[in-house]
Amino acid sequence: ALYVVDLVKFKRMAAGDSLRAIYDQLSADPNSLSNLDQDLPNYAQHQIPIFSLPQEWLWCESWCSDESKAEAKTIDLCNNPKHKEPKLDMAKRVISGDLFPESWLQLDAEVKAAEAAYELASN
Repeated sequence: ALYVVDLVKFKRMAAGDSLRAIYDQLSADPNSLSNLDQDLPNYAQHQIPIFSLPQEWLWCESWCSDESKAEAKTIDLCNNPKHKEPKLDMAKRVISGDLFPESWLQLDAEVKAAEAAYELASN
């Protein structure tokens, strides 16, 4: 789930306290925990004004077209029931192509190199 928040209004209306109270109620139900990112805003919308963002704010392979990916502001690496694959394999597949200056493989290699350099510097 992705949210854009006006922090001044959020604090003024004590929205964090309301969300925590609703979360506490939902977390007691083991069936709710599997979709808590969806359940929390659904239950909270009656106490806290929550509005949907346009689709381009959160592109997900499960419910968005490949054509709309070019307009995406963020990409959710959500599990797609069509593809039974590990998250890293999915990330390598989804974060690739002309839309990205670097592929997931390049980014992963960059992180591994930084980790190795850090390890060398620490020893």
